[in-house]
Amino acid sequence: MRAEIVTTGTELLLGQIDDTNATYLARQLRDLGIDIFFRSTVGDNQERIAQLLELALDRADLVITTGGLGPTVDDVTREAVGQATNRPLVPYPDLLAQIEAFFARFGSKMSDNNRRQALLPQDCIPVENPVGTAPAFIVEDERGTIITLPGVPSEMRYLMKHAIVPYLQRRLGRQEVLVTRILRTVAVGESRIDQALSDLEVSYNPTVGLSAHPGQTDVRIVGKASTEAQAEALVAQFEATVRERLGAAIYATGDATLEGVIAELLRQRGATLAIAETITHGDLTRRLSAHPEVFCGGAVAADGNALARLLSLEDGDYTAQPGAVALAEGIRKAWQASYGLAVASDEDDRAWVAIAGDDGVDTRRLRFQGRDRRARVWTTTLSLEFLRRLLLGLADGWAD
Repeated sequence: MRAEIVTTGTELLLGQIDDTNATYLARQLRDLGIDIFFRSTVGDNQERIAQLLELALDRADLVITTGGLGPTVDDVTREAVGQATNRPLVPYPDLLAQIEAFFARFGSKMSDNNRRQALLPQDCIPVENPVGTAPAFIVEDERGTIITLPGVPSEMRYLMKHAIVPYLQRRLGRQEVLVTRILRTVAVGESRIDQALSDLEVSYNPTVGLSAHPGQTDVRIVGKASTEAQAEALVAQFEATVRERLGAAIYATGDATLEGVIAELLRQRGATLAIAETITHGDLTRRLSAHPEVFCGGAVAADGNALARLLSLEDGDYTAQPGAVALAEGIRKAWQASYGLAVASDEDDRAWVAIAGDDGVDTRRLRFQGRDRRARVWTTTLSLEFLRRLLLGLADGWAD
C-alpha cells in the first residue's frame, strides 16, 4: 500500500509552526509497513486542498489528512474532501449529539458554528472524537481511501491510535503484533553508530533505524510477529547485539532523558548537584531544574570572571581548565552540594567542563566552540554525559 500525508493549514505553509503531525503519522505508517511516497502541505483554501487530494489519489492508495476540521470559516477540509470525491456534505445526527455532549461535560453551550463539524461527506465512515469536537472520517473512494483527522496534535494522536491504526490493520489483513524499543545513546556520532550496526540496519524483521539529534542518536528496533511474546523475543535478540556493540554509550530506553537518568543516579546515592555555567547560557540549569529533588540550583553569567564575583571568589582568571575547576568547587561550596559542575570557556570560546566532588575535581575539554544553539546543545549534552560516566565509574579514558 502506498500512502501520502497531507497537512492543511496556512500557518504550516508559512512556517509559523512545525509540522509535528506529519512526522507522527509517518512513523505510524512506517510501523504498519505502509510505504510513504509523498508528504504535502497546503494552505486553508478549499480549491487548492481539493486539487491536492485529487493528485494524491492518482499516486497513492491511501491519503491521510490532518487539519481543517474546526468550526471556523477557514476550516474547509471537509468541503475539499467532498469536492475531490464528488460527495455532498450531509449532517450526521449522532456526531452532532456527541459534540453537544462534549460541551455539556464542561458546562458550556455549543455555538451554532460547531454544527458544521457534524457535516461530513455522504456515505463516509464517521469516527467519533471523544477528546475533542472535531470528528474524523474515512472516505473509501474507488480511486483510493482518504482518512481525515483533526489538526490538534493530541486529538489526532488519540484517534490515530484508537481508531485509524486498527482500521488500517483490518484493511491490510494483518494480525501481526508490533513491538518497538528505542535505545538512547549519547556522545557517539550517528556515523560511528551506523558503522557498528550497519549489518543490522538491512534486516527486514526486526528493522533497525537511527535517528540523530545533537549529541545523541536513537536506535529504534521494531519487531513483528504473530504474538507479542514472539515479537518481544525478536527485539530482545537484536537489543542484546546492539548493547554488546555500543556498550556504555546507551544511557536508557524509551522516553527517558539524559538529565532524568542522571537525576535518578544522584537520587540513588542520596547526592545533590549544583551548576555554574557561562558559555551554555543557562541551558544546563534549565535541563536539570525539572529534578528539584537532586538539583540544588545554578549560577549563570556571561563569563567566568563575572561568575566568580557572583560566587564571592577571589579575583583571578576564571577561564579554561583552571577556571572551570575553581568554579566547580565554588558552586559546590555555595550550595553545599555533593557535586559541583561548571562549564567555562578558553580564549577560543571552547568549552571546559569540571566536576567537583568529595574525591577531587575531574575535567574535560570539549571539542565544540561558540555559543550558538547547536554548540550549546552539544556542550550541555557532553557535560551531562561526563557526569553520568563519573557517577557510574566509567569516566576514566572517556573523551568526547
